[in-house]
Amino acid sequence: MWTADEIARLCYEHYQTRLPKQGKPEPNREWTLLAAVVKIQPAIDQACGGANKPVQVTKEVVSMGTGTKCIGQSKMRKSGDILNDSHAEVIARRSFQRYLLHQLHLAAALKENSIFVPGTQRGLWKLRQGILFVFFSSHTPCGDASIIPMLEFEDQPCCPVSRRWASKPSEEASGNPETPEDEKNYEDLGSPVTKKMRLEPGIPDGVAHCQSLDNQESGPVPPTVSSSDVPTQELATVTGRAPSGAKVVDVYRTGAKCVPGEAGDSGKPGAAYHQVGLLRVKPGRGDRTRSMSCSDKLARWNVLGCQGALLMHLLEEPLYLSAVVIGRCPYSQEAMRRALTGRCQNVSALPKGFGVQEVTIQQSGLLFEQSRGAVQAKRADSPGRLVPCGAAISWSAVPEQPLDVTANGFPQGTTRKAIRCLQARSQISKVELFRSFQKLLSSISEDKWPDSLRAQKLETYHEYKEAASTYQEAWSALRKQAFGSWIRNPPDYHQFK
Repeated sequence: MWTADEIARLCYEHYQTRLPKQGKPEPNREWTLLAAVVKIQPAIDQACGGANKPVQVTKEVVSMGTGTKCIGQSKMRKSGDILNDSHAEVIARRSFQRYLLHQLHLAAALKENSIFVPGTQRGLWKLRQGILFVFFSSHTPCGDASIIPMLEFEDQPCCPVSRRWASKPSEEASGNPETPEDEKNYEDLGSPVTKKMRLEPGIPDGVAHCQSLDNQESGPVPPTVSSSDVPTQELATVTGRAPSGAKVVDVYRTGAKCVPGEAGDSGKPGAAYHQVGLLRVKPGRGDRTRSMSCSDKLARWNVLGCQGALLMHLLEEPLYLSAVVIGRCPYSQEAMRRALTGRCQNVSALPKGFGVQEVTIQQSGLLFEQSRGAVQAKRADSPGRLVPCGAAISWSAVPEQPLDVTANGFPQGTTRKAIRCLQARSQISKVELFRSFQKLLSSISEDKWPDSLRAQKLETYHEYKEAASTYQEAWSALRKQAFGSWIRNPPDYHQFK
């Protein structure tokens, strides 16, 4: 039907040919991360094939995102016009929601080329039979999925979590944002983990897109101490590619920090540095973020669907990913399974249609040419340090303005003076996706609206989200049973109309 390499190749070609130069990394100086959603659909002439003929499908990229950044909590806005999280996976998913809105527009207009067909209940739609969606990421998601064994011949490409976070996670996450600069997220520079060195060509692509890389002159030294706390045989098996007898000396580290209420990392040297299975928040540049790690968000989507609360008003059942494909990078099948499905495997009593999905997880052998590892290998002795690209690119398979390039949460080039203008909104910001949703509703006669939208008069973004009762019921069950420490933004950040 499809292979991991076919999915990766399709996404890389789309990035090269369909995305303009704007927003892409500066050659030999910057790197970025890539994610996308690929639609898999049976070929039109499939019925003509024989019983033993392989299933023929068409593969199409319907959304794509690049990016490595998050904004700090002090820069969040109650108007919904800024992107809080611009990691590639999140940009790709929001771009996918934009694609779904367009497809619902087509369905409401009774266009035959929509991916949706009428459901069994008034005002609801369902996915056309045979269509699947595969999520691609050029790298392992930050957070829990990135905590994987490192063998003695491998370098440590990721930033270590600070000792302050390991010992006092709740104080760091919820304390005074005006923490003195010298008390912020710094490691003991005498530690063997944090002594600095010049990056060597060929270091593997960073597992976690650790934003604090921006602040470093160079990458951290790989730890050289082994841990007796974790069985070598067990961890070596996790990688699936360890030569016989290879020694596990550490784990790849994620810059994502444990949220308040979680047990916290031990900070011990070697493979016991991180606790696995915990909820984590993405790091910021001095200013803490409220953005959950990509591992956590993918796990949530695997239970609640990728459509979000708003679109659940119009769908008969959640829209799930059938597979997740990761590009060439440090990788552990066990860690991916643990992070995306294992933590939620015992969640039960969900509303009809919701459930923990047995998503297929595969890795491609193809490397993204603008990943950190690929750029590092090419630049050799080029002067200057390698830094993450500051821009994020959103692309959706929609007819109007498919491309959206942002920096610091706003369209690239936005001045401070222009921030409140309509032009200073990303197409995938909360307020713009909400506006598109309202435009869709206005194109449908009210007597054809679903019951969830007819029962009461709704005005704000918050009210519309809360009125999606089955989605909210599922989200509540997931929090109670698995993700109780999930960081949620206060309701006043969702009161815009």
